[in-house]
Amino acid sequence: MSTVESNVRPEYDDEIQKIADYVLNYSIDNDSPNSVEAWHTARHCLMDTLGCGLLALRFPECTKHLGPNSPDQITPNGARVPGTAYRLDPIKAAFDIGCMVRWLDYNDTWLAAEWGHPSDNLGGILAVADYISQCNISRGHEPLTMRHVLEAMIMAHEIQGVLALENSFNRVGLDHVFLVKLASTAVVAKLHNLPRERIMAAISQSLVDGQALRTYRHAPNAGSRKSWAAGDATSRAVRLVDITLRGEMGIPGALTAPQWGFYDVLFSHTNKDLALKPEGERQFRFQREFGSYVMENILFKLSFPAEFHAQTACEAAVILHPRIADRIDDIDKIVLTTHESAIRIISKEGALSNPADRDHCLQYMVAVALLTGDLMAEDYEDDYHEQHHLLIDPLRRKMEVVEDPSYSADYHDPSKRSIANAIQVFFNDGSSTDKVAIEYPIGHKRRREAGIPILEAKFRANLATRFVETRCNEIIALCDDQARLEQTPVNEFMDLFVTN
Repeated sequence: MSTVESNVRPEYDDEIQKIADYVLNYSIDNDSPNSVEAWHTARHCLMDTLGCGLLALRFPECTKHLGPNSPDQITPNGARVPGTAYRLDPIKAAFDIGCMVRWLDYNDTWLAAEWGHPSDNLGGILAVADYISQCNISRGHEPLTMRHVLEAMIMAHEIQGVLALENSFNRVGLDHVFLVKLASTAVVAKLHNLPRERIMAAISQSLVDGQALRTYRHAPNAGSRKSWAAGDATSRAVRLVDITLRGEMGIPGALTAPQWGFYDVLFSHTNKDLALKPEGERQFRFQREFGSYVMENILFKLSFPAEFHAQTACEAAVILHPRIADRIDDIDKIVLTTHESAIRIISKEGALSNPADRDHCLQYMVAVALLTGDLMAEDYEDDYHEQHHLLIDPLRRKMEVVEDPSYSADYHDPSKRSIANAIQVFFNDGSSTDKVAIEYPIGHKRRREAGIPILEAKFRANLATRFVETRCNEIIALCDDQARLEQTPVNEFMDLFVTN
Protein backbone atom coordinates (compact mmCIF):
# COMPACT_ATOMS: atom_id res chain seq x y z
CA MET A 1 0.00 0.00 0.00
CA SER A 2 1.31 3.43 -0.93
CA THR A 3 2.10 5.74 1.98
CA VAL A 4 2.15 8.93 -0.08
CA GLU A 5 -0.25 10.68 -2.47
CA SER A 6 0.60 12.23 -5.78
CA ASN A 7 0.58 16.03 -5.52
CA VAL A 8 0.46 16.81 -9.22
CA ARG A 9 -2.12 19.57 -9.51
CA PRO A 10 -4.64 18.67 -12.25
CA GLU A 11 -6.18 20.79 -14.95
CA TYR A 12 -9.64 22.07 -14.18
CA ASP A 13 -12.28 19.35 -14.53
CA ASP A 14 -13.75 19.14 -18.02
CA GLU A 15 -17.19 20.08 -16.77
CA ILE A 16 -15.84 23.27 -15.16
CA GLN A 17 -14.08 24.20 -18.39
CA LYS A 18 -17.26 23.49 -20.36
CA ILE A 19 -19.34 25.90 -18.28
CA ALA A 20 -16.67 28.62 -18.33
CA ASP A 21 -16.22 28.35 -22.10
CA TYR A 22 -19.97 28.60 -22.60
CA VAL A 23 -20.41 31.85 -20.67
CA LEU A 24 -17.27 33.36 -22.23
CA ASN A 25 -17.61 32.34 -25.85
CA TYR A 26 -21.18 31.42 -26.73
CA SER A 27 -23.12 33.95 -28.79
CA ILE A 28 -26.87 33.64 -28.45
CA ASP A 29 -27.28 35.58 -31.68
CA ASN A 30 -25.32 32.91 -33.54
CA ASP A 31 -27.54 30.11 -32.32
CA SER A 32 -30.46 28.68 -34.27
CA PRO A 33 -33.28 30.87 -35.56
CA ASN A 34 -34.75 30.26 -32.10
CA SER A 35 -32.32 32.83 -30.66
CA VAL A 36 -34.92 35.54 -31.27
CA GLU A 37 -37.37 33.47 -29.26
CA ALA A 38 -34.82 33.14 -26.47
CA TRP A 39 -34.38 36.92 -26.18
CA HIS A 40 -38.14 37.54 -26.20
CA THR A 41 -38.79 34.76 -23.69
CA ALA A 42 -36.07 36.18 -21.43
CA ARG A 43 -37.88 39.52 -21.49
CA HIS A 44 -41.13 37.87 -20.48
CA CYS A 45 -39.26 35.88 -17.84
CA LEU A 46 -37.82 39.10 -16.42
CA MET A 47 -41.31 40.61 -16.21
CA ASP A 48 -42.85 37.55 -14.61
CA THR A 49 -40.02 37.06 -12.12
CA LEU A 50 -40.04 40.66 -10.92
CA GLY A 51 -43.82 40.58 -10.65
CA CYS A 52 -43.68 37.47 -8.46
CA GLY A 53 -41.20 39.23 -6.20
CA LEU A 54 -43.36 42.32 -5.89
CA LEU A 55 -46.41 40.23 -4.99
CA ALA A 56 -44.42 38.50 -2.24
CA LEU A 57 -43.85 41.86 -0.52
CA ARG A 58 -47.44 41.61 0.71
CA PHE A 59 -46.43 38.75 3.02
CA PRO A 60 -44.69 39.64 6.33
CA GLU A 61 -43.06 36.21 6.56
CA CYS A 62 -41.16 37.18 3.40
CA THR A 63 -40.39 40.83 4.19
CA LYS A 64 -38.95 39.98 7.61
CA HIS A 65 -35.93 38.54 5.78
CA LEU A 66 -35.27 41.69 3.74
CA GLY A 67 -33.07 44.70 4.38
CA PRO A 68 -29.51 45.38 5.58
CA ASN A 69 -27.84 43.07 8.04
CA SER A 70 -27.02 46.14 10.14
CA PRO A 71 -29.91 48.62 10.54
CA ASP A 72 -27.63 51.65 10.18
CA GLN A 73 -25.67 50.31 7.22
CA ILE A 74 -25.09 52.75 4.35
CA THR A 75 -23.96 51.28 1.03
CA PRO A 76 -22.74 53.73 -1.63
CA ASN A 77 -23.83 52.49 -5.07
CA GLY A 78 -25.85 49.83 -3.28
CA ALA A 79 -27.93 47.46 -5.34
CA ARG A 80 -31.65 48.18 -5.20
CA VAL A 81 -34.25 45.65 -4.06
CA PRO A 82 -37.32 46.08 -6.32
CA GLY A 83 -40.43 47.36 -4.59
CA THR A 84 -38.49 48.68 -1.59
CA ALA A 85 -36.25 51.60 -0.67
CA TYR A 86 -33.33 49.34 0.22
CA ARG A 87 -29.83 49.95 -1.17
CA LEU A 88 -27.71 46.99 -0.15
CA ASP A 89 -24.37 45.40 -0.80
CA PRO A 90 -24.82 43.05 -3.77
CA ILE A 91 -24.50 39.92 -1.64
CA LYS A 92 -27.44 40.81 0.60
CA ALA A 93 -29.38 42.34 -2.30
CA ALA A 94 -29.03 39.05 -4.19
CA PHE A 95 -30.48 37.22 -1.19
CA ASP A 96 -33.38 39.63 -0.87
CA ILE A 97 -34.30 39.57 -4.57
CA GLY A 98 -33.97 35.79 -4.68
CA CYS A 99 -36.06 35.41 -1.53
CA MET A 100 -38.85 37.62 -2.93
CA VAL A 101 -38.86 35.89 -6.29
CA ARG A 102 -39.23 32.39 -4.83
CA TRP A 103 -41.39 33.10 -1.80
CA LEU A 104 -44.78 32.36 -3.36
CA ASP A 105 -43.64 29.47 -5.60
CA TYR A 106 -44.98 31.43 -8.56
CA ASN A 107 -41.95 32.00 -10.82
CA ASP A 108 -40.83 29.84 -13.74
CA THR A 109 -40.05 26.14 -13.57
CA TRP A 110 -37.90 23.51 -15.27
CA LEU A 111 -38.78 19.82 -14.94
CA ALA A 112 -36.58 16.90 -15.92
CA ALA A 113 -34.48 14.40 -13.94
CA GLU A 114 -33.98 17.36 -11.61
CA TRP A 115 -36.48 20.13 -10.91
CA GLY A 116 -35.90 23.78 -10.31
CA HIS A 117 -36.70 27.40 -11.00
CA PRO A 118 -34.02 29.00 -13.20
CA SER A 119 -35.31 32.54 -12.71
CA ASP A 120 -34.08 32.20 -9.11
CA ASN A 121 -30.73 33.25 -10.59
CA LEU A 122 -32.12 36.75 -11.19
CA GLY A 123 -31.29 37.60 -7.57
CA GLY A 124 -27.55 37.48 -8.19
CA ILE A 125 -27.76 38.74 -11.77
CA LEU A 126 -29.82 41.85 -11.07
CA ALA A 127 -28.06 42.80 -7.84
CA VAL A 128 -24.60 42.55 -9.36
CA ALA A 129 -25.58 44.24 -12.63
CA ASP A 130 -27.11 47.18 -10.74
CA TYR A 131 -24.11 47.49 -8.45
CA ILE A 132 -21.57 47.31 -11.30
CA SER A 133 -23.56 49.85 -13.32
CA GLN A 134 -23.66 52.38 -10.48
CA CYS A 135 -19.96 51.87 -9.74
CA ASN A 136 -19.12 52.31 -13.42
CA ILE A 137 -21.04 55.59 -13.60
CA SER A 138 -19.31 56.90 -10.47
CA ARG A 139 -15.97 56.24 -12.20
CA GLY A 140 -16.98 57.78 -15.50
CA HIS A 141 -17.52 54.46 -17.29
CA GLU A 142 -20.52 53.05 -19.16
CA PRO A 143 -23.11 51.09 -17.17
CA LEU A 144 -24.26 47.62 -18.10
CA THR A 145 -27.47 47.45 -20.08
CA MET A 146 -30.50 45.26 -19.67
CA ARG A 147 -29.24 43.24 -22.62
CA HIS A 148 -26.43 42.06 -20.34
CA VAL A 149 -29.07 41.05 -17.79
CA LEU A 150 -31.15 39.16 -20.35
CA GLU A 151 -28.05 37.40 -21.70
CA ALA A 152 -27.03 36.37 -18.18
CA MET A 153 -30.56 35.07 -17.58
CA ILE A 154 -30.50 32.97 -20.76
CA MET A 155 -27.11 31.52 -19.81
CA ALA A 156 -28.06 30.84 -16.19
CA HIS A 157 -31.25 29.14 -17.34
CA GLU A 158 -29.19 27.04 -19.74
CA ILE A 159 -26.57 25.93 -17.21
CA GLN A 160 -29.15 25.03 -14.58
CA GLY A 161 -31.59 23.44 -17.03
CA VAL A 162 -29.18 21.39 -19.14
CA LEU A 163 -27.56 19.94 -16.02
CA ALA A 164 -31.05 19.10 -14.76
CA LEU A 165 -32.00 17.13 -17.87
CA GLU A 166 -30.29 13.87 -16.88
CA ASN A 167 -28.71 14.51 -13.48
CA SER A 168 -30.98 13.81 -10.53
CA PHE A 169 -29.67 15.57 -7.45
CA ASN A 170 -32.92 14.92 -5.58
CA ARG A 171 -32.26 11.18 -5.84
CA VAL A 172 -29.16 11.60 -3.70
CA GLY A 173 -30.92 13.99 -1.30
CA LEU A 174 -29.48 17.26 -2.59
CA ASP A 175 -31.66 20.29 -3.16
CA HIS A 176 -31.93 21.77 -6.63
CA VAL A 177 -30.66 25.14 -5.37
CA PHE A 178 -27.20 23.65 -5.87
CA LEU A 179 -27.76 24.40 -9.56
CA VAL A 180 -28.78 27.98 -8.75
CA LYS A 181 -25.49 28.53 -6.94
CA LEU A 182 -23.52 26.96 -9.78
CA ALA A 183 -25.28 28.87 -12.57
CA SER A 184 -25.30 32.19 -10.72
CA THR A 185 -21.59 31.86 -9.99
CA ALA A 186 -20.76 31.39 -13.67
CA VAL A 187 -22.82 34.28 -15.01
CA VAL A 188 -22.00 36.70 -12.18
CA ALA A 189 -18.30 36.03 -12.85
CA LYS A 190 -18.97 36.91 -16.49
CA LEU A 191 -20.75 40.14 -15.48
CA HIS A 192 -17.58 41.06 -13.60
CA ASN A 193 -15.64 40.48 -16.85
CA LEU A 194 -13.36 37.89 -15.25
CA PRO A 195 -10.92 35.94 -17.46
CA ARG A 196 -11.33 32.23 -18.09
CA GLU A 197 -9.16 30.95 -15.25
CA ARG A 198 -10.91 33.19 -12.73
CA ILE A 199 -14.34 32.06 -13.91
CA MET A 200 -13.24 28.44 -13.52
CA ALA A 201 -11.87 29.22 -10.05
CA ALA A 202 -15.21 30.71 -9.01
CA ILE A 203 -17.15 27.74 -10.41
CA SER A 204 -14.89 25.35 -8.52
CA GLN A 205 -15.62 27.21 -5.28
CA SER A 206 -19.35 26.71 -5.80
CA LEU A 207 -18.82 22.96 -6.28
CA VAL A 208 -16.86 22.40 -3.06
CA ASP A 209 -19.00 24.77 -1.02
CA GLY A 210 -21.24 22.16 0.57
CA GLN A 211 -24.77 21.75 -0.72
CA ALA A 212 -28.24 22.13 0.78
CA LEU A 213 -30.30 19.03 1.61
CA ARG A 214 -33.92 18.64 0.48
CA THR A 215 -35.11 18.00 4.03
CA TYR A 216 -37.07 21.24 4.19
CA ARG A 217 -39.08 20.41 1.05
CA HIS A 218 -40.56 17.09 2.15
CA ALA A 219 -42.98 15.71 4.70
CA PRO A 220 -42.78 15.80 7.63
CA ASN A 221 -40.19 18.63 7.65
CA ALA A 222 -41.51 20.90 4.88
CA GLY A 223 -41.11 24.50 5.91
CA SER A 224 -40.38 28.07 4.92
CA ARG A 225 -36.68 27.56 4.28
CA LYS A 226 -37.68 26.30 0.85
CA SER A 227 -38.90 29.84 0.14
CA TRP A 228 -35.53 31.50 0.82
CA ALA A 229 -33.17 28.67 -0.10
CA ALA A 230 -32.72 29.92 -3.67
CA GLY A 231 -32.06 33.45 -2.44
CA ASP A 232 -29.39 32.00 -0.19
CA ALA A 233 -27.88 30.08 -3.13
CA THR A 234 -27.73 33.00 -5.57
CA SER A 235 -26.40 35.24 -2.81
CA ARG A 236 -23.72 32.69 -1.97
CA ALA A 237 -22.70 32.71 -5.63
CA VAL A 238 -22.17 36.47 -5.47
CA ARG A 239 -20.04 35.99 -2.35
CA LEU A 240 -17.93 33.25 -3.96
CA VAL A 241 -17.29 35.42 -7.01
CA ASP A 242 -16.30 38.25 -4.67
CA ILE A 243 -13.80 35.94 -2.97
CA THR A 244 -12.44 34.98 -6.39
CA LEU A 245 -12.18 38.65 -7.42
CA ARG A 246 -9.86 39.10 -4.45
CA GLY A 247 -7.45 36.55 -5.92
CA GLU A 248 -8.47 33.35 -4.15
CA MET A 249 -7.16 30.24 -5.89
CA GLY A 250 -9.47 27.68 -7.45
CA ILE A 251 -9.83 23.94 -6.80
CA PRO A 252 -9.27 22.30 -10.21
CA GLY A 253 -10.40 18.79 -9.21
CA ALA A 254 -13.50 19.94 -7.34
CA LEU A 255 -15.64 17.33 -9.09
CA THR A 256 -13.35 14.40 -9.79
CA ALA A 257 -10.85 14.26 -6.91
CA PRO A 258 -10.94 10.64 -5.61
CA GLN A 259 -12.63 10.40 -2.20
CA TRP A 260 -12.71 14.19 -1.65
CA GLY A 261 -14.44 15.51 -4.79
CA PHE A 262 -18.10 16.27 -5.40
CA TYR A 263 -18.73 13.07 -7.35
CA ASP A 264 -17.39 10.70 -4.71
CA VAL A 265 -18.71 12.57 -1.69
CA LEU A 266 -22.13 13.77 -2.84
CA PHE A 267 -23.00 11.90 -6.03
CA SER A 268 -22.05 8.38 -5.07
CA HIS A 269 -25.35 6.73 -4.20
CA THR A 270 -25.83 5.20 -7.62
CA ASN A 271 -28.33 2.69 -8.91
CA LYS A 272 -30.25 2.07 -12.09
CA ASP A 273 -33.02 4.50 -11.18
CA LEU A 274 -30.71 7.47 -10.58
CA ALA A 275 -29.98 8.31 -14.22
CA LEU A 276 -26.35 8.41 -13.11
CA LYS A 277 -23.46 6.42 -14.53
CA PRO A 278 -22.26 3.23 -12.79
CA GLU A 279 -19.73 3.07 -9.98
CA GLY A 280 -16.37 4.43 -11.12
CA GLU A 281 -17.94 6.60 -13.82
CA ARG A 282 -19.80 9.09 -11.67
CA GLN A 283 -20.09 12.29 -13.60
CA PHE A 284 -22.63 14.74 -14.90
CA ARG A 285 -24.43 13.67 -18.05
CA PHE A 286 -25.03 16.21 -20.79
CA GLN A 287 -27.99 15.41 -23.02
CA ARG A 288 -27.21 18.40 -25.23
CA GLU A 289 -24.66 21.18 -25.62
CA PHE A 290 -25.25 24.53 -23.96
CA GLY A 291 -27.19 26.98 -26.12
CA SER A 292 -30.50 28.73 -25.40
CA TYR A 293 -32.78 25.67 -25.30
CA VAL A 294 -33.89 26.05 -21.69
CA MET A 295 -35.05 29.65 -21.94
CA GLU A 296 -36.89 28.84 -25.16
CA ASN A 297 -38.75 25.99 -23.45
CA ILE A 298 -39.16 27.35 -19.92
CA LEU A 299 -42.42 26.70 -18.06
CA PHE A 300 -44.25 29.73 -16.70
CA LYS A 301 -46.61 29.52 -13.73
CA LEU A 302 -49.47 31.64 -14.93
CA SER A 303 -52.72 30.41 -13.43
CA PHE A 304 -51.85 29.37 -9.89
CA PRO A 305 -49.12 29.95 -7.27
CA ALA A 306 -48.75 26.19 -6.98
CA GLU A 307 -45.90 23.70 -7.20
CA PHE A 308 -45.63 23.01 -10.92
CA HIS A 309 -46.38 19.31 -10.77
CA ALA A 310 -49.86 20.32 -9.56
CA GLN A 311 -50.61 23.04 -12.12
CA THR A 312 -52.66 20.87 -14.47
CA ALA A 313 -54.40 19.24 -11.50
CA CYS A 314 -55.50 22.66 -10.29
CA GLU A 315 -56.63 23.57 -13.79
CA ALA A 316 -58.71 20.38 -13.95
CA ALA A 317 -60.15 21.12 -10.51
CA VAL A 318 -61.25 24.60 -11.60
CA ILE A 319 -63.02 23.04 -14.60
CA LEU A 320 -64.80 20.60 -12.28
CA HIS A 321 -65.75 23.23 -9.68
CA PRO A 322 -69.12 24.26 -11.15
CA ARG A 323 -70.06 20.61 -11.66
CA ILE A 324 -69.51 19.63 -8.03
CA ALA A 325 -69.92 22.90 -6.08
CA ASP A 326 -73.43 22.07 -4.86
CA ARG A 327 -72.66 18.37 -4.26
CA ILE A 328 -69.64 18.59 -1.93
CA ASP A 329 -71.36 16.63 0.87
CA ASP A 330 -72.35 13.90 -1.60
CA ILE A 331 -68.78 13.13 -2.73
CA ASP A 332 -67.64 9.56 -2.11
CA LYS A 333 -64.12 9.76 -3.49
CA ILE A 334 -61.87 11.83 -5.76
CA VAL A 335 -59.35 10.03 -7.94
CA LEU A 336 -56.24 12.04 -8.82
CA THR A 337 -54.29 10.47 -11.68
CA THR A 338 -50.78 11.85 -11.91
CA HIS A 339 -47.10 11.14 -12.66
CA GLU A 340 -44.32 9.69 -10.53
CA SER A 341 -42.59 12.99 -9.73
CA ALA A 342 -45.76 14.53 -8.34
CA ILE A 343 -46.31 11.50 -6.13
CA ARG A 344 -42.74 11.67 -4.83
CA ILE A 345 -42.76 15.41 -4.15
CA ILE A 346 -46.22 16.69 -3.25
CA SER A 347 -48.60 13.83 -2.44
CA LYS A 348 -49.13 13.77 1.31
CA GLU A 349 -51.71 13.08 3.99
CA GLY A 350 -52.09 14.19 7.58
CA ALA A 351 -51.97 17.60 9.22
CA LEU A 352 -50.31 20.43 7.30
CA SER A 353 -48.47 22.68 9.70
CA ASN A 354 -47.58 25.82 7.75
CA PRO A 355 -48.05 27.61 4.38
CA ALA A 356 -44.95 25.98 2.91
CA ASP A 357 -46.38 22.60 3.84
CA ARG A 358 -49.70 23.40 2.15
CA ASP A 359 -48.28 24.75 -1.11
CA HIS A 360 -46.43 21.46 -1.54
CA CYS A 361 -49.48 19.28 -0.99
CA LEU A 362 -51.24 18.09 -4.14
CA GLN A 363 -54.40 17.19 -2.25
CA TYR A 364 -54.64 20.57 -0.51
CA MET A 365 -54.26 22.52 -3.75
CA VAL A 366 -56.85 20.41 -5.54
CA ALA A 367 -59.28 20.67 -2.62
CA VAL A 368 -59.15 24.48 -2.57
CA ALA A 369 -59.53 24.68 -6.36
CA LEU A 370 -62.50 22.28 -6.30
CA LEU A 371 -64.19 24.20 -3.51
CA THR A 372 -63.61 27.75 -4.75
CA GLY A 373 -62.87 27.53 -8.47
CA ASP A 374 -59.51 29.25 -7.92
CA LEU A 375 -56.25 29.05 -5.99
CA MET A 376 -54.42 32.11 -4.66
CA ALA A 377 -51.30 32.67 -2.56
CA GLU A 378 -53.40 33.73 0.41
CA ASP A 379 -55.10 30.32 0.41
CA TYR A 380 -52.02 28.72 1.95
CA GLU A 381 -51.88 31.05 4.94
CA ASP A 382 -52.70 29.89 8.46
CA ASP A 383 -55.75 32.14 8.85
CA TYR A 384 -57.29 30.86 5.61
CA HIS A 385 -56.77 27.24 6.62
CA GLU A 386 -58.16 27.92 10.08
CA GLN A 387 -61.35 29.32 8.54
CA HIS A 388 -61.83 26.60 5.91
CA HIS A 389 -60.19 23.42 7.21
CA LEU A 390 -63.56 21.83 8.00
CA LEU A 391 -64.22 21.79 4.26
CA ILE A 392 -60.70 21.25 2.94
CA ASP A 393 -59.46 18.45 5.18
CA PRO A 394 -62.43 16.07 4.73
CA LEU A 395 -62.10 16.54 0.97
CA ARG A 396 -58.39 15.68 1.14
CA ARG A 397 -59.19 12.45 2.97
CA LYS A 398 -61.47 11.38 0.11
CA MET A 399 -58.69 11.62 -2.47
CA GLU A 400 -56.96 8.61 -4.01
CA VAL A 401 -53.71 9.28 -5.88
CA VAL A 402 -52.72 6.87 -8.63
CA GLU A 403 -49.88 6.93 -11.13
CA ASP A 404 -50.45 6.67 -14.87
CA PRO A 405 -47.20 5.21 -16.30
CA SER A 406 -47.82 7.03 -19.59
CA TYR A 407 -47.94 10.35 -17.72
CA SER A 408 -44.59 9.53 -16.09
CA ALA A 409 -43.05 8.53 -19.43
CA ASP A 410 -44.27 11.66 -21.23
CA TYR A 411 -42.94 13.79 -18.37
CA HIS A 412 -39.40 12.68 -19.24
CA ASP A 413 -39.86 12.49 -23.04
CA PRO A 414 -37.75 15.35 -24.52
CA SER A 415 -40.26 15.78 -27.35
CA LYS A 416 -43.18 16.22 -24.93
CA ARG A 417 -42.10 17.24 -21.40
CA SER A 418 -45.75 17.09 -20.35
CA ILE A 419 -46.93 17.58 -16.76
CA ALA A 420 -50.19 15.67 -16.93
CA ASN A 421 -52.85 15.29 -14.27
CA ALA A 422 -56.45 14.10 -14.30
CA ILE A 423 -59.31 14.30 -11.81
CA GLN A 424 -62.56 12.39 -11.57
CA VAL A 425 -65.11 12.85 -8.78
CA PHE A 426 -67.37 9.97 -7.68
CA PHE A 427 -70.59 10.49 -5.69
CA ASN A 428 -72.39 8.39 -3.11
CA ASP A 429 -75.24 7.60 -5.49
CA GLY A 430 -72.87 5.86 -7.91
CA SER A 431 -72.69 8.70 -10.41
CA SER A 432 -69.47 10.51 -11.33
CA THR A 433 -68.12 13.42 -13.28
CA ASP A 434 -66.18 12.93 -16.47
CA LYS A 435 -62.47 12.38 -16.03
CA VAL A 436 -60.89 15.76 -16.76
CA ALA A 437 -57.31 15.28 -17.99
CA ILE A 438 -54.87 18.05 -18.90
CA GLU A 439 -51.43 17.26 -20.28
CA TYR A 440 -49.84 20.71 -20.64
CA PRO A 441 -50.35 23.68 -18.31
CA ILE A 442 -51.03 27.11 -19.73
CA GLY A 443 -47.39 28.13 -19.11
CA HIS A 444 -45.96 25.33 -21.27
CA LYS A 445 -44.26 26.14 -24.57
CA ARG A 446 -46.97 24.21 -26.40
CA ARG A 447 -49.48 26.75 -25.06
CA ARG A 448 -47.20 29.80 -25.29
CA GLU A 449 -49.44 31.81 -27.61
CA ALA A 450 -52.32 31.53 -25.17
CA GLY A 451 -50.06 32.02 -22.17
CA ILE A 452 -48.31 35.31 -22.96
CA PRO A 453 -51.42 37.51 -22.60
CA ILE A 454 -52.03 35.87 -19.21
CA LEU A 455 -48.39 36.48 -18.24
CA GLU A 456 -48.69 40.14 -19.17
CA ALA A 457 -51.92 40.51 -17.21
CA LYS A 458 -50.29 38.78 -14.22
CA PHE A 459 -47.36 41.22 -14.45
CA ARG A 460 -49.66 44.25 -14.56
CA ALA A 461 -51.64 42.99 -11.56
CA ASN A 462 -48.47 42.33 -9.57
CA LEU A 463 -47.06 45.77 -10.38
CA ALA A 464 -50.29 47.31 -9.14
CA THR A 465 -49.74 45.80 -5.69
CA ARG A 466 -46.74 48.12 -5.24
CA PHE A 467 -46.88 51.11 -7.58
CA VAL A 468 -49.29 53.81 -8.68
CA GLU A 469 -50.86 53.51 -12.12
CA THR A 470 -48.54 56.00 -13.84
CA ARG A 471 -45.45 54.07 -12.67
CA CYS A 472 -47.02 50.77 -13.70
CA ASN A 473 -47.70 52.15 -17.17
CA GLU A 474 -44.12 53.43 -17.45
CA ILE A 475 -42.68 50.03 -16.52
CA ILE A 476 -45.03 48.15 -18.83
CA ALA A 477 -44.27 50.44 -21.77
CA LEU A 478 -40.55 49.78 -21.33
CA CYS A 479 -40.91 46.03 -20.86
CA ASP A 480 -43.15 45.74 -23.91
CA ASP A 481 -40.44 47.21 -26.16
CA GLN A 482 -37.71 44.58 -26.68
CA ALA A 483 -35.17 46.89 -28.35
CA ARG A 484 -35.67 49.76 -25.92
CA LEU A 485 -35.48 47.47 -22.91
CA GLU A 486 -32.23 45.88 -24.10
CA GLN A 487 -30.62 49.31 -24.57
CA THR A 488 -31.71 50.64 -21.16
CA PRO A 489 -28.91 50.99 -18.57
CA VAL A 490 -29.49 48.63 -15.66
CA ASN A 491 -29.38 51.43 -13.10
CA GLU A 492 -32.13 53.33 -14.96
CA PHE A 493 -34.27 50.22 -15.13
CA MET A 494 -33.86 49.67 -11.41
CA ASP A 495 -34.76 53.31 -10.73
CA LEU A 496 -38.28 52.46 -11.88
CA PHE A 497 -38.69 49.87 -9.12
CA VAL A 498 -37.60 52.00 -6.16
CA THR A 499 -40.13 53.07 -3.54
CA ASN A 500 -39.81 55.84 -0.96
